[in-house]
Amino acid sequence: MTDNDREDMITNGRRKINWAMQHMPILAELEKEFSGTKPLNGLRIAVSVHVEAKTARLALLLSEAGADIYLTGCNPLSTQDDVALALAQMGIIVNCKYNSSEIEYLRDLDATLSCQPHIVIDDGGDLMERIIDTGDKYRGSLIGICEETTTGVLRLKIHEKQGILEYPAIAVNNAHCKYLFDNRYGTGQSVLTSIMATTNLLVAGKIFVVAGYGMCGKGVALRAKALGANVIVTEIDPIKALEAMMDGYKVMKMDEAAYLGDFFVTVTGCKDVITARHYERMKNCAVLANAGHFDVEINVADLVECSVDVLERRENIKGYIMKDGRCIDLIAEGRLVNLAAGNGHPIEIMDMSFALQALCARYLAINGRNLRPGVYDVPDAIDIDVANILINKLGLSIDELTEEQRVYLDDWRA
Repeated sequence: MTDNDREDMITNGRRKINWAMQHMPILAELEKEFSGTKPLNGLRIAVSVHVEAKTARLALLLSEAGADIYLTGCNPLSTQDDVALALAQMGIIVNCKYNSSEIEYLRDLDATLSCQPHIVIDDGGDLMERIIDTGDKYRGSLIGICEETTTGVLRLKIHEKQGILEYPAIAVNNAHCKYLFDNRYGTGQSVLTSIMATTNLLVAGKIFVVAGYGMCGKGVALRAKALGANVIVTEIDPIKALEAMMDGYKVMKMDEAAYLGDFFVTVTGCKDVITARHYERMKNCAVLANAGHFDVEINVADLVECSVDVLERRENIKGYIMKDGRCIDLIAEGRLVNLAAGNGHPIEIMDMSFALQALCARYLAINGRNLRPGVYDVPDAIDIDVANILINKLGLSIDELTEEQRVYLDDWRA
């Protein structure tokens, strides 16, 4: 890369960051407070999140709050190099690059943790896994962890159950202002946007199979339906299956849906959702995409085994040619489609999620040393604070309970 190319990338990265900053009013409001109070002064924060413009805004806010920030990615295909370069020039220590190998990815995680962090902000749990793997190396400094996503919270709870979680961890994903908006509306819009932009195919009238009907699956199904798709949901949970049915979707096993789907999106958090027996049944030109955190939901090894050739069909799409001539198209190698083949969640959605992260980091800075190891919910006051800031910024107004109403709701005798 020439010096001119590098400068052009930095300029483009700054442009992306500035655009995001103009559409993140909650973080702007927090910056007014944090720049004066410096609640994170002197702390080292290790951050493993998808490195793009919205994350850059969070990193800059935490830096403004007084912390030294050490940033790495949480997915090899989601780092935007221009944003990473721009952030490095702005004083953030960045250890990541786009399309890193597994060895490089793990090396970047370790380089980020080498700062001996006081607080970890994680997305998916990879930093936490490295901390556990290295034993007591971080006991002297680490106060606690903030976890961004469903998969990471699941991993933390497993560690807690096994008795190997040695630090307090806040399940940011479980806050109302996260999962009700980020997981549902953010995932729904960004997944459909990424699939449509990558394939340039029509969604209306197609059969769209959504594997998993958690909050993220609800969002994907909702947006596909809104675009005119006929949506099929596959589930293992009978209650979620009934919910999907009553929301107007067909519900069946993946074995049945495999014959019918034009698009398949996995969003379960589990492995081997689509495997060899499903590939054998799929239509020619069926499109596969994964919206779960890790690239294990679509079994790519099975897809390779079933195929006789692999073609580059379009940018970010590989076509796997089956023995009978059918082609099955896989987007972004089965990695997180809305970031590996797109720009991630809408900016305003991440404003809410990253506001929770910033406030939870402050909460750990103040209270973390007094918390026992375990997984904690986001305090209600933080959740409400984020919602109220956005309500005010949007110019909305809501009613308040009168004292008489409070008494009525609090006292059964009323």
